[in-house]
Amino acid sequence: MACSVIFLVAIFLSFCTLSCIAQQQPCTTYKFSNNKQFSSCSDLPVLSFSLHWNYHPLSSRVEVAFRHTGVTDRRWFAWAINPTSGGMIGSQAIVSFQRTDGSLAVYTLPITSYGTRLEQGNLSFPVLDLSATNQNNEMIIYASLELHGNISTVNHLWQVGPMSENTPMMHSVAPSSPNVKSMGSLDFLSGRIKATRSSSTTLKNIHGILNTVSWGILMPVGAVIARYLKRFESAGPLWFYLHVSCQLLAYILGGLSGFGTGIFLSIRSHGIEHSCHKIIGIVLFCLATAQVFGGLVRPDKDSKYRPFFNWFHFLVGCSTLILSIFNIYKGFDILHAARFWRLTYSGIILTLLLVTLVLEICTRWCLPITKRSMSNTVDKNTSTVAVVAAMEV
Repeated sequence: MACSVIFLVAIFLSFCTLSCIAQQQPCTTYKFSNNKQFSSCSDLPVLSFSLHWNYHPLSSRVEVAFRHTGVTDRRWFAWAINPTSGGMIGSQAIVSFQRTDGSLAVYTLPITSYGTRLEQGNLSFPVLDLSATNQNNEMIIYASLELHGNISTVNHLWQVGPMSENTPMMHSVAPSSPNVKSMGSLDFLSGRIKATRSSSTTLKNIHGILNTVSWGILMPVGAVIARYLKRFESAGPLWFYLHVSCQLLAYILGGLSGFGTGIFLSIRSHGIEHSCHKIIGIVLFCLATAQVFGGLVRPDKDSKYRPFFNWFHFLVGCSTLILSIFNIYKGFDILHAARFWRLTYSGIILTLLLVTLVLEICTRWCLPITKRSMSNTVDKNTSTVAVVAAMEV
């Protein structure tokens, strides 16, 4: 019995040890079929890639082998160095894929915009001994890079995407996709690799949050307050201050901050066009600005222009609400937002619609009936008092 327990424990510990070794760095045990040897390697954190290299500090030359495992279909894959920044624009890339006839394409290209077609071009530094292999569900790019200057730390990116015939297609850009996390810094000398998050992805999320909260939540809430709360006499001037606060906060967050981040993203994202979303955003900014500054020149209640202003305010407000909700869903499509966020926002909108319906019923039918009932009661009490007073006289 004791031997069996010891045996089972030994198997368990062996399994744990092997798992730890496998999780630490399996690239260190990899043997290349062409007998090439590399002194350093690292398993990249996403997309099943490994990078092997030999670095020569005196000449700033790097021999690399970029390995993609688990390949079960035809796809393109790429590895790039960005000598100017940590993002995609300015990257110096090497791409490889299998053509429809079975042969391998491998070439270099500089990435100058987000709308790149992965067309062949020269890099900002020499690339020698460029080749690629595809066997045993594994694709490998070999290259020798002659970097400029005495640099050992670089920004690097790696990607994989689908093919259409012999044309590489756009990879996934969903916020939850590993394709937007495939970047980092690489120190050829020490072997350290640090993953980084795309600043443009963070800015897109901030842009989406600002606009959803402002246009999609605060502005509808302000509209509901303006339409219904003022009908309750007990609310007093409270409704006005709540309405103005919601509208101003929505304008600051969405009209200024959200619109500003949208312009910055548009300038920065060369080659990516979301024309419908952008045009609606510009229209929304104009309408919201007209609403805010129109309130400052609102005519008096007795003015003959007040009815025209009221219609203008109503129509602009309705247009802003409809366009803002539509544009938020367009933004969800652009960001490939998870279903949870769509359902959450839909739930908020449905809740506001339900509250609007209840308030409409209360203020249009229940409240007038209550007022009439109270008025009749007051009239009856007044008549009774008058009769009693007459009898006493």
